[in-house]
Amino acid sequence: MTKLAPSLLSADFANLQRDMEQAKENGCEWLHYDVMDGMFVPNISMGIPVLKSIRKATDLTLDVHLMVERPIRYVEQFVKAGADWLTVHVEADTEENTLAALDQIHALGCKAAVSLKPKTPAEAVKPFLKKCDMILVMTVEPGFGGQKFMEDMMPKLRTLRKMLDAENPGCILEVDGGIDANTFRVCRENGAEVFVAGSAYFGAPDKAAFVRTLQGE
Repeated sequence: MTKLAPSLLSADFANLQRDMEQAKENGCEWLHYDVMDGMFVPNISMGIPVLKSIRKATDLTLDVHLMVERPIRYVEQFVKAGADWLTVHVEADTEENTLAALDQIHALGCKAAVSLKPKTPAEAVKPFLKKCDMILVMTVEPGFGGQKFMEDMMPKLRTLRKMLDAENPGCILEVDGGIDANTFRVCRENGAEVFVAGSAYFGAPDKAAFVRTLQGE
């Protein structure tokens, strides 16, 4: 499994439907949707009403990444708004609430994931491993697009892949941050299977070729 998930945070907000249709035409199956609350991360981005509109406009898989404090408060709303995958951060709440959030995501018929900031060690996912369908490793500090890829996250990826192989081999690894036609290779070599790309995809002169590079090799 190798998939590209273009990050809608880098799309043209005045032409979101056009950009989503083009992503499908270019061979993408997923779209990545970042939610920021201005508290867990300093930026503020899209929320529930926009997700509802996007769900009506595309049949692509919507990979929703909650970068918000106490995400358990919003799980039901985001799933009902159209998320196919819902990711919460291990740093955003207590272990008890994060476990409850993962259970709620599954109960609502959605795939569940947890994410790790760059400074959070791989071992932080241990309490959640068997409840996750995916682990998202941030390869930049969350909150802003266009940051430089952090190659020093690769040991974390390798460690997580080993942990998953031992305890939950069906769980997939996703990376987000600074992913382009070069950095995706080192991520793939270290166990990643889903690649979130924002500016590299939407800024590519030939988007279809970029998708083929990441999904076709």
